[in-house]
Amino acid sequence: MPILSTPEVPKTGFIQAYHKNDAEIRAELLAGLLATKACSSPKYLYDELGSKLFEAICELPEYYPTRTEAAIFNAHLPEIAESVGQGVTLIDLGAGNCAKAARLFPSLQPKQYVPVDISVDFLRDAVEWLQQHFPQVQMVGLGQDFSSTLDLPESVRREKRLFFYAGSSIGNFTPEQAIAFLKRLRTACGDHKGSGLLIGVDLVKDKKILDAAYDDALGVTAAFNLNLLLHLNRLLGANFNLREWRHRGFFNAELSRVEMHLEARRTIKVDWQGGERRFNEGERIHTESSYKYTQNSFTELLQQAGFENTRSWTDAQDWFMVCHALAV
Repeated sequence: MPILSTPEVPKTGFIQAYHKNDAEIRAELLAGLLATKACSSPKYLYDELGSKLFEAICELPEYYPTRTEAAIFNAHLPEIAESVGQGVTLIDLGAGNCAKAARLFPSLQPKQYVPVDISVDFLRDAVEWLQQHFPQVQMVGLGQDFSSTLDLPESVRREKRLFFYAGSSIGNFTPEQAIAFLKRLRTACGDHKGSGLLIGVDLVKDKKILDAAYDDALGVTAAFNLNLLLHLNRLLGANFNLREWRHRGFFNAELSRVEMHLEARRTIKVDWQGGERRFNEGERIHTESSYKYTQNSFTELLQQAGFENTRSWTDAQDWFMVCHALAV
């Protein structure tokens, strides 16, 4: 009986480029809380409890983005795969549990998968699980905060890089920040033919739909937003009292963005180690913005950043869009 050789299984690598810096986190948070209009980066919404609450938000009937994007991929995956091609270097930005990218593996058959996320331990576990189910794909996990810089190690293939940015997370950037971010991706694509971007984008729609998506009847989004205060208490040694604040989530048509705020129910003073701030009744902390685009406005944004030959797919109601654009 002949002896059959076993194909070599690609090794899983993990590179931790992000290291928590308590002093920098504190300085960033205090700068926001002490600003004329208090604010906080949305990334601080996602502590352990916040991440679980967001998973619950994605199951709510009002919150359409997750299921609508998934439906677009389900309906148009053969066309998307034809546009992208096989054998890509799939670089998954904000990979989380890697589930969205994993659904693309059978169609795209990536040569290499590079999930990138700031949640290092969570990402490491996800990559190990995924490698067991797709042993033929080489994987390099990258623990990195890619929102301001993107440094890909030498172990990431340069050929046919496809940056995958799902979930309409591009909306958390202002349009100016979004262009700068997309330009960094364009630079990272290099000059290799077939490199590009596959991205999910939330589209402008009726205000009632957007308001409900960010202020649901069950109050899960309110709990998600208010949980930020508990996170700030731990990070800053502050004494925010959740009962003294309320959630506000609404669409600002003038700026084409949904805004989330925490609003003081009465005039209060909040203390933290080394400082304090008085919040008047009705004063707000701006916790998140989610910009919404039209199909034309986002295509123009891609062109400004150096991407062209854009193909897009939407749902039947034109609520959400998936784009594939090539680096030129």
